[in-house]
Amino acid sequence: MTFQLPPIAKTAERLLLEIERAVAGFPRRHRYTAGADLRQQAMGITVLVHRAWRDRKQQLVLVERVMWEVDALKIRMQLCSQLRAFASLAQFEMLARIARELGKQAGGWYRQQSSPHPNTGQNAQGRQARAQRAEKLSTRGTSSWEVYR
Repeated sequence: MTFQLPPIAKTAERLLLEIERAVAGFPRRHRYTAGADLRQQAMGITVLVHRAWRDRKQQLVLVERVMWEVDALKIRMQLCSQLRAFASLAQFEMLARIARELGKQAGGWYRQQSSPHPNTGQNAQGRQARAQRAEKLSTRGTSSWEVYR
């Protein structure tokens, strides 16, 4: 039996790997300050995604934290870009694309978790209303003429 990771976990791991590679090329003055923080934050997001995938009871809370942490990572990446820590603008843009994709996946996962499920919430209320309408149309006191009117 093989264990299949969700796409968001693969994206988080890819972002972590690419950030590790980018920070290795940072100038010394940024590698051990902003670079270390960037690496630590990317590792935290990856661990949080894996935890959210496994902990079904706390999943909504953890996925919301993933969304906020990805936003914070994007801010730190912008800071590193302004410091000119990245080897090139292309390297920063590649990381930004991966981070944007991770943010989209986290947002979609959060919406999926927070929306009502088919058997609860608004969908269930709609089914109840339809069942009541159908029941009212078929009561004994209703003549066939009133049903078609």
